[in-house]
Amino acid sequence: MATENPTKKLKMDGPLIGTHNGHFHADEALAVSMLRLLPTYSHSALVRTRDPSILSTCHTVVDVGSEYDASRNRYDHHQRGFSATFPGHSTKLSSAGLVFLHFGKAIIQTVTGLPDGADLDLLFSKIYTDFIEAFDANDNGISVLNPSDLTSAGLTKKFEDRGFSIASVVSRYSYAHSLPSPSPSSNSAPAKSKDELQAEEDTRFLKASTFVGEQFLLEVTDCATAWLPARHSVQQAYATRMQYDAQGRILVLPEGMPWSNHLYTLEKETPTADGVSPQVLYVLFPETPEADSKWRIRAVSKENGGFENRKDLPEPWKGVRDEALNEVSGVQGCVFVHAAGFIGGNKTLEGALEMARKACEF
Repeated sequence: MATENPTKKLKMDGPLIGTHNGHFHADEALAVSMLRLLPTYSHSALVRTRDPSILSTCHTVVDVGSEYDASRNRYDHHQRGFSATFPGHSTKLSSAGLVFLHFGKAIIQTVTGLPDGADLDLLFSKIYTDFIEAFDANDNGISVLNPSDLTSAGLTKKFEDRGFSIASVVSRYSYAHSLPSPSPSSNSAPAKSKDELQAEEDTRFLKASTFVGEQFLLEVTDCATAWLPARHSVQQAYATRMQYDAQGRILVLPEGMPWSNHLYTLEKETPTADGVSPQVLYVLFPETPEADSKWRIRAVSKENGGFENRKDLPEPWKGVRDEALNEVSGVQGCVFVHAAGFIGGNKTLEGALEMARKACEF
């Protein structure tokens, strides 16, 4: 039976967590790290084995045992007939998704202090969609795009990205044991015992689990401290956008923030009134918190994260700066417009607004 690194000083007296030994994946590494964010499991030891008699002594078992029974804290997904998914999604859950499904809200509350309510529900859904679901898909062999669709479309990769993911990092920890050992000789160290090799594997798993857990913690913290407050600000700006443009095509934010995801969501959720554009074309925000800050004007992308805009800033403005831009645009206080036409700047809010209004009609 393999357990925690014996050199670890923390007394491990919480409920025993079990998972399998041997080659490990990102999903169980994340599942274990998420559990340990909860007070109940913060001092839990980990046993890595496939021995049913040992697993039966564990309080909580993830990714092994061919059993999914939340009432008994059994969270495996490999058994025939397993088909559980996260609400509103079609991706079959892995051990990461199962743990998040049952413990996610409590984990978010522990990390952020959020009370029960709409904000907690929102983060629960967002973190699964943006972070956890990819672990589930990866472990269940589901591609982000259908390979046959890519083939029929004649699309090929421009570069290889297999090593550029959290899953690939975990695999490196897992496969580290496959490095060749020195050839036996009178001067070489004696061959390691089975227990020693298992202890080394367990240490690598704990490193991988710590790494994945840190990424998860950063995701939750960022969502709670930046993304969620930004949603409230964008929601307020979206509701009052008609004061800047009768058709609601210009959104003015009080400060720089992650706005795009919220804007697309609000547009989908909000019925369009007569005379109001269904889409915002430009977003304005100050460069800094100072009262005399310059202002930016940003063209909204057609798709979240895409590079094609709903409406570029006018072609004659692209790549032009300062006085030359004042002249060509007819707006004073201009600073620049990027050559790609996706962003520009003005010395004042009033100037940025005038640029946006002219761009809407160009």
